Order: sequence, then structure tokens, then C-alpha cells
Amino acid sequence: MNIVVPIKLVPDLVEELEINDEETDLDRDFLSFRINEFCDHALEEALSLKEAHGGTVAVIAIEREETDKVLYTALAKGADRAVKVTGVDEAASSHEAAKAMCQVIGGMEYDLVLTGVQAADDRDGQMGVLIASYLDLPHVSVVSDVEVKGDLIAVHKEYAGGVMAAFEVAPKAVLGIQAARQTPRYAPVSRVRQIMKEAELEEVEAEDGGVTSGSTVRRMYTPEKGEGAEMLDGSAEEVAEKIAAILNERKG
Repeated sequence: MNIVVPIKLVPDLVEELEINDEETDLDRDFLSFRINEFCDHALEEALSLKEAHGGTVAVIAIEREETDKVLYTALAKGADRAVKVTGVDEAASSHEAAKAMCQVIGGMEYDLVLTGVQAADDRDGQMGVLIASYLDLPHVSVVSDVEVKGDLIAVHKEYAGGVMAAFEVAPKAVLGIQAARQTPRYAPVSRVRQIMKEAELEEVEAEDGGVTSGSTVRRMYTPEKGEGAEMLDGSAEEVAEKIAAILNERKG
């Protein structure tokens, strides 16, 4: 089974985040980036499927400063091929990134495309949907279990409220992975450095697909800070009376 995993890099949330002067985006000049958590789960699920059923795993990512390290790490974990997509703006929307990645995926031999279900920076959950649309493939998202059953792929999909459903899809298909069957594996630094010396990253320049995002950020700002929390003392009955009084006061 041949699997492609598009990887997205997102701002490392341990860093202090600042908004740019235009108030339309984060100030990216001083940000560090890491692999999106859900993309890491998609990669882990792909590697697990490869180990169980054979085949290959290819990873692709849009070029930015940290892309090489992320792709080499994926190779160190067990991926067979790594492709860096150039010619795409670092702040490209999901629509633009999906179109660019599909230019690469379209030239690959694959049975499944596994994406992260969403990303920490936009949380729109559209990458898998868009890739499936551009490739004209079926898509199932919010997937937490993937199992090969003969010629079909059985998956579990989660709906709102924790309702689970079982689906069967025939390759080729796109799956949005919410959680891999196990915690994403760790690649030792020594192994990553060894891969950097031995392996080469492929580069593919994406053509302008003429795609624009369906939405525009007009303003981004940090939440206003309040005066802090008020701690209520007393017995359960006394605290309940105080809460009721506060609610009645604010209702008026």
C-alpha cells in the first residue's frame, strides 16, 4: 500500500506570539515552526499501515525555513520519500496549499492520502477536503481508526457529541486523521543527522494554480484582559446565593 502524507508546519505555541503591524496575521519574522500535531498523527498512521501491509510512505510539505528538518525527521521515522514544494508563499491559505500539493500528488503512485484533520493555526479542517476535491477522490475526515480489509479500507469517523460511525472506502481515497493508533514515534537526533547526510529531499516547484482563499482576515487582535476572577467564600448554600445574586444583577 502506497501512502502520501501532506505535512503542514505551524507556529510553535511555546513561543510568544505577536501580531503584525497590519493586524491581519501573526508576525512571522520571529516565529519558529514545527510539524502540525495532527499531521504527525497522520504520518504515524501511515507508517503503521506500511509496517503491517507493506508499501511506501511519501511525505510532502510547503517550503519554509524549517521544512527540511521536518522532512528529514519524517524520513528518520521510516518514510521512504520526502518532497519539498517550492514556489508557494509561506502564508498560503489552505486552498492555495492544497492546490500546490495536488500538483505533486497527481504525479505519484498512491492508494491513500492521509492528512491531519486540522491545524493549530487555522483550525478550518479543510486541507483533506480540498485535496480530495482537486484529486476527485472520496474523503472521510475526523478518522481515529484505519484498518485494511481485503480491497477496502475500514475507518471510524467521529461526529459531534462523540458519536462514532464506521465506513468502508475503496482506494484511492483521502482520510483526515484525528488520532493514530499509537502515539507518534520519536526520531532520535542522531538518526535525523544521519539521514541528513545520507538522504536527499526532492524539490518540485508548484505552478500558480490561480486559487484564492474563500475568506479574508480583516483584523486580528489579542483578547482583552479582565480584572481577574472573584473568589466566593462560604458554605455551598452561601456561595449559591451569591452566584444567584450576581446573575440576577447582570441580567438586569
